[in-house]
Amino acid sequence: MSAAIAVDDLTVRYGEVVALEEVRLRVEPGRVCGLVGMNGSGKSTLFKALTGMVRPERGTVRVAGLDPARARRRALLGYVPQSEAVDWQFPVSVRDVVTMGRYAGMGPTRRPRAADRAAVDDALDRVELTELAGRQIGQLSGGQRKRAFVARGIAQGARVLLLDEPFAGVDKRSEATIVRLLRGLADDGCTVLVSSHDLHALPRLADEAVLLRRRVLFHGPVGRALEPSHLARAFGLDVLDREAAG
Repeated sequence: MSAAIAVDDLTVRYGEVVALEEVRLRVEPGRVCGLVGMNGSGKSTLFKALTGMVRPERGTVRVAGLDPARARRRALLGYVPQSEAVDWQFPVSVRDVVTMGRYAGMGPTRRPRAADRAAVDDALDRVELTELAGRQIGQLSGGQRKRAFVARGIAQGARVLLLDEPFAGVDKRSEATIVRLLRGLADDGCTVLVSSHDLHALPRLADEAVLLRRRVLFHGPVGRALEPSHLARAFGLDVLDREAAG
């Protein structure tokens, strides 16, 4: 079985700044992988490379066995962005946002068929937003907004789902709902790569973790990734100081 996410020798540069250097990563189908690193470590750049939004200086990226552009066209790749990357004032409803996940198969008219409406209804139900389907997306809480974008990925039938800081600014109920959703998607064979600063959520969320600081410093079991010696390499030696003080 081929890896759902396969990154080989990936280097991405913004002018003189090297954002990622010789990154190698494999995530198998049906796994939840946590992506951990300090601000500026390259997490967002890795997501951009996986979605085809940046052109690598060197290396290859494959999602579900395809280059990112083809994976997106075939609706195999779903992306849940950080909250600040979305215009929450845009006049679309929660149902509209989730329906966008079906666009790839609708044709130029983007007129939903019965199968599309059923997929959207099912996705809304799974993220517990059915009663809010008609509400403007910006009127939702932070956790509800995240769930709406997860629903979009569910509706499109994505086999690989990328989530950029899904727990930032969400309440505990939404966090627990998102964790349960992602675990359920993995059980169904979906591959999830999720970046997070919330290290406490990782053990119940992820099967494995990647520590990134321009390069992959560690990739393996979550428990080992959270050991002070590994976190010190990713975040700095002060992590060891905090562990000793705690």
